[in-house]
Amino acid sequence: MDEQLEVIVGKVGSAHGIRGDVSIDLSTDEPGRRFFAGATVKLDSGRILTVDKATWHRGRLLVSFEGFPDRTAVETLRGEALTSVVSASEVPSEDDEYFDRQLVGLTVLNHLGEVAGTVREVLHLPSQDLLDVTTKTGSRLIPFVRALVPVVDLEAGTCQLADVGGLLEDVE
Repeated sequence: MDEQLEVIVGKVGSAHGIRGDVSIDLSTDEPGRRFFAGATVKLDSGRILTVDKATWHRGRLLVSFEGFPDRTAVETLRGEALTSVVSASEVPSEDDEYFDRQLVGLTVLNHLGEVAGTVREVLHLPSQDLLDVTTKTGSRLIPFVRALVPVVDLEAGTCQLADVGGLLEDVE
């Protein structure tokens, strides 16, 4: 049987209009796979919600949930994190894309192939994603771009850094 994981896919934002629509602050690159009519999501409280409809409005995802018919009802959900249950074997739709769960725990190799550390976390910033790498000398933030991390080998459990100074050590 395939292992199932709970992943954070968003956070309930503000109500939109009077018919129970609410904006979702997304934590997923693939909202279409997580928010569609009939999809279920779980709140922090453990309550399971079923998506009634999902639409885009001015670049924001608006969702209505079954049982939340109006603005007053849906406002009670604001700020709640939303999780989805996904298959551990699920992969992103695009080549050369990775879920955070695939990257966290990878062994980081320097450009010579020597162990340099471990990916502790993936940080999503407006300009780019960063790998938070734990090394012998502390934490290092590595921009997760092909020019600096050209090799990701999930089967081997590694990612390798390019030959660029200053990624793992302080440069004067």
